[in-house]
Amino acid sequence: MILASIPSPAQGVWHLGPVPIRAYALCIIVGIVVACWWGDRRWVARGGKPGQVLDVAVWAVPFGLIGGRLYHVMTDFSTYFGPNGRGLGAVFRIWDGGLGIWGAVALGGVGAAIGCRKMGIKLGPFADAIAPAIIVAQAIGRLGNWFNQELYGAPTTLPWGLEIYERANDVGQRGPDVLDGHSTGVVLSVVQPTFLYELVWNLLVAAFLVIVDRRFRIGHGRLFALYVAGYCLGRFFIEIMRDDHATLIFGVRINVFTAALVFAGAVAYFLLAPKGREDSVFLDESAAAPSETGTEQDGSTETDAPVALEKADDAAGTEADVRPMDTGGLPGDSTSRNKED
Repeated sequence: MILASIPSPAQGVWHLGPVPIRAYALCIIVGIVVACWWGDRRWVARGGKPGQVLDVAVWAVPFGLIGGRLYHVMTDFSTYFGPNGRGLGAVFRIWDGGLGIWGAVALGGVGAAIGCRKMGIKLGPFADAIAPAIIVAQAIGRLGNWFNQELYGAPTTLPWGLEIYERANDVGQRGPDVLDGHSTGVVLSVVQPTFLYELVWNLLVAAFLVIVDRRFRIGHGRLFALYVAGYCLGRFFIEIMRDDHATLIFGVRINVFTAALVFAGAVAYFLLAPKGREDSVFLDESAAAPSETGTEQDGSTETDAPVALEKADDAAGTEADVRPMDTGGLPGDSTSRNKED
């Protein structure tokens, strides 16, 4: 007997006049905002400059969205181009869901590398700084799957099972995956909430990364490698629990293979990459400590020249003191003479 269960939202799309407000898109946007905010704080603490994370995100986010969509379409090709497929137009309907995290990280990394190069900062420490923020953003994004009633597991009788409702839209379509529909109140199944498992796992990995980063001087992209390995470890087992449609290889979901391969690559990088932490996060180390106004490269200031001339005059026996106008001060009073500090 099911003692309790988690209800799915009645709908995932609301309309403000003709404008659809999609929960999936909102979750992605909130995740990006949180990642940029927290990532920027961590980057500044690591030695970077405020605002640089947002500047790099201008490159990384579009690349990541394209990469995530490409991976999803490539690994679920039949959904779009198979018999009764959704067609080419559906490929661009990113708001309907369907972003592969591995494609997003891979191509997003390319965008980040371009942005870092343009900003004159090193990719390794930048990736280490934002790694916990990225996986928290992923956790927030998983809430979008809850609203879309997707990425769930097999039927279960566990108390925390997820209720999947029948949804119907204005044109008469019915089913659990009618994204623009409303719940009819009919529970089609109670399933494993794998989206929730991944959300919780992502938050645990983020906490682990923060603790490791505080206790050990990890750099050169090794903390980012730990993020990738940690995510893939959890995703491997979560994929095995999932029961929704997916491309299979030898009867196994393709993402199981991807998780295993990427995990191995991340662990290898962590073991082989240089130990310790970078001395500077900038490609040009002089950018780490910009000179003050009027300061020369050799450390002298624009006030050094007059001081040097005055000292030269003193050495030559020239009287350098300038007596002020008599204000009635007593002879020998310190107020009767300018004192050079």
